[in-house]
Amino acid sequence: MQLTPSPVKLLAEQHNIPVLQPHTLKSVEIQHQLANYQADVMVVAAYGLILPPPVLQLSRHGCLNIHASLLPRWRGAAPIQRAILAGDEVTGITIMQMDEGLDTGDTLLKKICLIAPDDTAQTLLEKLSEHGAEAILEVLQKMQHGTLSATAQDSAQANYANKLNKIEAQLNWTQSAGQLERAVRGYNPFPVAFAKFNSIPIKIWQAKILDDMHGEPGTILAIDKHGIQVACGQGALCLEMLQRPNGKVLPFNQFLQGFNLKTGDRFEVI
Repeated sequence: MQLTPSPVKLLAEQHNIPVLQPHTLKSVEIQHQLANYQADVMVVAAYGLILPPPVLQLSRHGCLNIHASLLPRWRGAAPIQRAILAGDEVTGITIMQMDEGLDTGDTLLKKICLIAPDDTAQTLLEKLSEHGAEAILEVLQKMQHGTLSATAQDSAQANYANKLNKIEAQLNWTQSAGQLERAVRGYNPFPVAFAKFNSIPIKIWQAKILDDMHGEPGTILAIDKHGIQVACGQGALCLEMLQRPNGKVLPFNQFLQGFNLKTGDRFEVI
């Protein structure tokens, strides 16, 4: 619960690069401060807010955004997580020219990234971060050489990646094992998928699909050396890494030493 400088801020301070951390970009004072840099271009990464029109016009080449999807698919706040939840097999990075809309500007460059079957939101973020760094350097080089071209987005193909909330991360055992396994990966590391047992929320950090097991959704079918096997609407989910409130993330066998679950018990079904 302590404010901690990011690696970007630490690196900037080591090289005596000014770091501004305004609460808003709508103030005239901060806009004047940015204008004084007389920047050729502004680059935005994971800012999370729409830039005010005056800020979009401050630099000679406008503002470029590094967006973690292949626009116009997954515009919005949580493109990485929504891609995993939807079962997408591919995503990527789009460098776009920012306008007054939400991820609606012209695209300048795209880099494709495959989504591995075991990718979590965290591992996919790490992959896309590398792609994003490469992509923005390539775009800036093309801009410098005058070889950059823009492509308008087809808004008819757009969909929206809603912001994540903790409530949606509760596992709905009536869904298929495939859907729930994607939820476990997509909500890792935030807000973390969870299931309730006797009103106690248990976080599920890792799980795998069992297609050959069936039963009443939410029911523990078996506990063996592989994990806690829970019936879903279709198939079953094998829970491998769990966490109780205020506890540590543990392998299922260690978790069971301090939390009594047995075959036939049932998680709450929503």
